[in-house]
Amino acid sequence: MSLTRRDLGRLALASVPMAGSAAISSKFHGVQIGAITYSFRSISDVEEIIRAMVKLGLSEVELMSNHAELLAGAPASALAPPGGGRDAKKGPPAPGQAAARRNTPEARKAREELRQWRLSASMDKFKGVRKKFTDAGIDIHLLCFNMNDATTDDEIDYAFQMAKALDAEAMSSTTQVSVSKRVAPFADKHKLMVGFHNHANIKDPNEFATPESFAAAMSYSKYHGVNLDIGHFTAADYDALAYIRQHYRRITNLHLKDRKKNQGANLPWGQGDTPIKEVLQLMKKEKYKFPANIEYEYRVEGADTVTEVGKCLQFCKDALA
Repeated sequence: MSLTRRDLGRLALASVPMAGSAAISSKFHGVQIGAITYSFRSISDVEEIIRAMVKLGLSEVELMSNHAELLAGAPASALAPPGGGRDAKKGPPAPGQAAARRNTPEARKAREELRQWRLSASMDKFKGVRKKFTDAGIDIHLLCFNMNDATTDDEIDYAFQMAKALDAEAMSSTTQVSVSKRVAPFADKHKLMVGFHNHANIKDPNEFATPESFAAAMSYSKYHGVNLDIGHFTAADYDALAYIRQHYRRITNLHLKDRKKNQGANLPWGQGDTPIKEVLQLMKKEKYKFPANIEYEYRVEGADTVTEVGKCLQFCKDALA
C-alpha cells in the first residue's frame, strides 16, 4: 500500500503525545505568536489539530467555536463550515451569498439543531475542552465565535459563557457592525473583551473593514475592541502599523497573513504588501501583550497545511530575531 504525503503527515502527528508538552513556547522576544484553528480547516479531527500545534511548537490558540463545540459533543451535522460560512477552497462568499446560504431549508434546519444543542449544553464540557489544550501545553487565549443577523440573543450570551468556561481572555468575531451593537450589553454584562475581525469590503459600511467601522463598534461598549487582520487591512489600502500604534489598547489580537494592496490576493508570506515583519518588530519594541495569530489562507497547489503553517511560524521567528 502506498501512502500519500498527507497520510505520512497524519502518521507523524499520531506519534506526538497529547500530554507532557507544557514546555512548548511560541513566544519570541516577548511577542506571543499563535494560530487560529481555522488555519487547520483541512483537518477534520480537532485532536489532530492539537497534535499539529504541538508538533509545530505553537503554544497559543484562537479556538474556533465549531472546533470547541465538536470536542464538547455537538452534532457535526449541525455545525457551520469553519470560518463562519467561508469555503476553504473558494474563500469568502461574495456579498449576499452568505445570507442566501443561511436561508436554505437545510441551513435553517442545521441552525436550529445547533441552537437547541447550545442552549442545553453544560459549560463543564468546555472546561474539559480547555483541559485538552492545557495538557498539550497550549493556551486558549481567545474564542472565535462568528455571528450574523440570525444569531439569537441567547446564543450571544451562550458564547460569552463558553468563553469563560474555556478560560479565554477575550473573544473574536467575524460579524457586522449592526450585530456588534446587539453584542454590547452582553459584553458589558460578562465584562469580557470582544475583538471584531475585519475583511476588505470597504463598500459596505455594515462590514468591518474601515477604521470607521471599528470606531462605531467601540463606541457601543468599552469591552468592544479590534481583532485586526493586517492582511485584509492592507488589501483595503489602510496602514496597519499606524492603526496599531494608535489603537493598541483596544486590540485583542492580530491575524497575520500576506495580501497585496488594492484588494489583492492572499500570497505566501513575503510576496505581498502586508508589513508582517514591521508589525512584529513594533510589537517587540513596544512590548504589546496581545497575541499575533497565524491565519493560513494562501493556496499553493499540493501544499500540506501543517508544513505551510510551519513556514509562517518560521517567518515570524526570523522577523523577531
